[in-house]
Amino acid sequence: MPTKNIASTDVAGKRALIRVDFNVPIKNGVITDDRRIASSVPTIRSVIDRGGRAILMSHLGRPEGNGYAQADSLKPCAERLAELLGRPVAFPSTDCTDDAAAAGVAAMKNGDVLLLENLRFHAGEKTGDAAFAARLAALGDLYVNDAFGTSHRPDASMVALPRAMQGKPRVAGLLLEKELKFLSESLASPAKPFVVVLGGAKVSDKLGCIEHLLPKASAILVGGAMAYTFLKALGRKVGSSRVEDARINDAKRIIDLAANLKCDLHLPKDHVCGDSFVERPATMQVFDDDIQDGFLGLDIGPKTQTDYVLVLRRAKTIVWNGPMGVSEWGFFATGTQQVAKAIVDATKAGALSIVGGGDSAAAVEKLGMADQMTHVSTGGGASLEMLEGKAFESVEVLDKA
Repeated sequence: MPTKNIASTDVAGKRALIRVDFNVPIKNGVITDDRRIASSVPTIRSVIDRGGRAILMSHLGRPEGNGYAQADSLKPCAERLAELLGRPVAFPSTDCTDDAAAAGVAAMKNGDVLLLENLRFHAGEKTGDAAFAARLAALGDLYVNDAFGTSHRPDASMVALPRAMQGKPRVAGLLLEKELKFLSESLASPAKPFVVVLGGAKVSDKLGCIEHLLPKASAILVGGAMAYTFLKALGRKVGSSRVEDARINDAKRIIDLAANLKCDLHLPKDHVCGDSFVERPATMQVFDDDIQDGFLGLDIGPKTQTDYVLVLRRAKTIVWNGPMGVSEWGFFATGTQQVAKAIVDATKAGALSIVGGGDSAAAVEKLGMADQMTHVSTGGGASLEMLEGKAFESVEVLDKA
């Protein structure tokens, strides 16, 4: 059943506690990727433009829960959000539940925005502590979950807090609603051909996703280091490539399952290799089929790129999670670039394209192609778990439409 959203909720004169995901990369005090902050703006505007008061909560980094730590302060996020909104964002305290924070909330007027300090400065956030959640609940008249990237976690602000606000509105923000639409609802009965592109390092990370999507998929295209576990399962020589030996039997099972379901499982037929896992190996070579001893696969080869591009251009629905090679290194980024370009072409031709978060989202951002895909997820682990078909407690606890 659909979840009630913020747009259909009366917010005038009310304090909206909005759980956002401002867990962004910060280097020397400067935010290097503000996509998650920018993605929260529509929900914040929905509240303040209709006379509500937006009280934002987030975590940042992995502090130990022992109190304030300047390196993990959300202050740079408050400053960047103020620039995006074109209005002040209050940042009242170094503690999200102290008297100064409560006073800051009490002083708010309709249309104001306030960001509380990092929730993970309190150990109770990660332990799902009900008492910690109750102190946060006292600050608001309604609860909004707009933190898709954290929605797979049972943290206090995600589960205990909306539970503590039972009887008050508990709704989805516009970003969360969008993520649920594309990563769950759109894939319930996808238009065919439905092509799934999976990359990254580990088969173990993607097993659940493969098993959930395989019965619906027309084709699965495998790249990244995870491909070499599958190839070894088929008896191919993979040189020094990364292999999860403990997952060989799982790979064999997936290969058999794909054949039984008449889903085309595509594995690399050629490989861009180096003699060491470094950005500029002393020796690089492209191998067809078997990889020589002393070399490891670092990207899909040109023949595989051509095959994958042809499959993708015919697709009507595409899901992509994980790069095709070590895409942050220029010599081994071509496979990921070609796949991204093919997905853009398919999207322009009318396909629905969904990019899972994490490394694949970072890759399309870097390539300047994110706005040419139908949807690029803001969640890494969350998007992968949703593609596995898992239900999120943080979503289940929200009011139904």
